[in-house]
Amino acid sequence: MTKLIESIPNASNIARAELDSGITLLVYENPAVQSVNLMGSLHAGSIYEMPGQSGLASLAASALKTGTVSRDFDAIHGALEDVGADLGFRGHVHKLGLSGKALAEDLGLLLQVASEALREPLFPAEHVDRLRGERLTWLQYSNYDSRYRAAKAMREALYPDTHPYHFGTYGSDDSISKLRADDLKAFHAAHFGPRGMILVIVGAVDAGEAIRLAADAFGDWRNAAQPPVEQAPEPETLSTDRRPQVFLPGKTQSDICMGVVGPARKAEDYLAATLANSVLGEFGMMGRIGKSVREEKGLAYYAFSRLGGGHGPDPWTVSAGVNPENVELAISSIMDEIERLTTEAVTDEDLADNQSYFTGRMPLRLESNEGIASHIHSMESFGLGLDYLARYKDLIYGITKEDMLCAAQKYLRPDNMVIAVAGPEAGDPAGDSG
Repeated sequence: MTKLIESIPNASNIARAELDSGITLLVYENPAVQSVNLMGSLHAGSIYEMPGQSGLASLAASALKTGTVSRDFDAIHGALEDVGADLGFRGHVHKLGLSGKALAEDLGLLLQVASEALREPLFPAEHVDRLRGERLTWLQYSNYDSRYRAAKAMREALYPDTHPYHFGTYGSDDSISKLRADDLKAFHAAHFGPRGMILVIVGAVDAGEAIRLAADAFGDWRNAAQPPVEQAPEPETLSTDRRPQVFLPGKTQSDICMGVVGPARKAEDYLAATLANSVLGEFGMMGRIGKSVREEKGLAYYAFSRLGGGHGPDPWTVSAGVNPENVELAISSIMDEIERLTTEAVTDEDLADNQSYFTGRMPLRLESNEGIASHIHSMESFGLGLDYLARYKDLIYGITKEDMLCAAQKYLRPDNMVIAVAGPEAGDPAGDSG
């Protein structure tokens, strides 16, 4: 057991340093692979957007590599391509995420380009206009996608329009069409900063040298205007429309998205809820829902459940794609499985199978630098402790059937559930086919 713990990332083999600017650096040496992966985050997600500017944070993230004070678009991409390196940024609700990969010998370049993109972006108007056009095209296409529209309708009904989770990180046609380069510049100046930033480096590097390179690239970054960290509250009000419907003429499939407010990652019952969700709609062929609704009754093309588990009260959802004629039957069958999960303890076999599944897949997720970096970042970001992976098996096997039942009863309450359906209206000839 001791050798197993020593072989996975833990407090004894992860180097951790905190810069005066507020950046936390974590390095894990993995000499088995001659590459290096970079993963990080800073507090500049959509939760900081002003009303009417939905999508601003993610658009700013997309535009970071379009030009900086030190390099224009071609120079940025040329520098990375010349050494076969990758670097990307993505906007989430709470944070902006960054990820990169290069040969270990090119870590300094990767860090320098990342620093320039985060600290000194110019947001050239022609590139912002291009990205805005691409985003609008994506949104217009998605507006005719029944699966996207069902999830959107569920989210908007589950969270009031005063809550940051009401809005998608990609924005809307209306909000994106109004954004200009100056909006991105203002958001960057107000919210991008080092305080609370996490940077993880994993690969064939010396930990001390990696920390030095990261400190050289980011150590003198300051932003006095950077605001306090925003938290997403529990929704205070529930929508009066718990069964939103979106009619999309010409569609031959209806998509269902059912959701309740679930636990944040830091919640004490998060792991119990995760195992309960696996039984409900993940394990094997999408759990009990997949077995009942899809395999046995043939009511759905796909059917599964998913637990969010982020920095705030993300949704716990069940999704299914069905023949329009089977919508109500599918919903009823899903509710039967939810009722079963919330009224009966899972079987000993269900518990054992899922505990084995969760502990067995963990080593597989640590086979790559990227997987290791992702887990180290999560441990730091959610305050799980750097020994979390060493404790993981004991945590999973410490969960009881009663823990899972209590978690399911706490969150999967029918009176708090939104059931959204997107697809053809009754009587639509396309919806009546097949």
